[in-house]
Amino acid sequence: MINTERLSIVEAVESEIATIIDIESHKDNRNFLWIGTYEEHKAEIEDINHLLLVFKCKNDHVIVGYALIRLDFKSEIFELRRIAISDKGKGYGKEAMLALLKYAFKEKNMNRFWLDVYPDNIIGIKLYEGLGMHCDGVLRQNYKSERGYLDQIIYSMLKSEYFLTFGSVQLRHEPEGTVFTDINTNVISGS
Repeated sequence: MINTERLSIVEAVESEIATIIDIESHKDNRNFLWIGTYEEHKAEIEDINHLLLVFKCKNDHVIVGYALIRLDFKSEIFELRRIAISDKGKGYGKEAMLALLKYAFKEKNMNRFWLDVYPDNIIGIKLYEGLGMHCDGVLRQNYKSERGYLDQIIYSMLKSEYFLTFGSVQLRHEPEGTVFTDINTNVISGS
């Protein structure tokens, strides 16, 4: 589905749900995301408006992370509901995020990519800001967990911001051929 230098990012299958729950439950992850049940993850796999993805190392096919995405095709919104890495400190999170942004804007032609993050997830916040994501604001005490009432910071990136940051030419495959649009000049050409 999505390939990076070191990762194959593919749709999860039911036999991988236990691994996903293990990643969610890991001591370095569990305070920063909601932990789904087997039944919830199975429903996400079957739901056309969700993508439950696993990140597999290309060299040994070991799962080193996962992401849960909700797709809103009507409003062209790509919501990253969860992302977690089990093999920390190797850059897999950044590699996966770059791939997901590219997939959202270049493959799915979405207009907005967004996520929420707890304020104490410093590593996540540094990653999102380092990628050029915009801090839209804070939902104060928006989620109640065993840790108490938690704020959620909203980060997003728009399609136009993505192409300004990572490349201005957008490719679309139309019935009459490939259409190239330079979003900086709005010049459209075909091949």
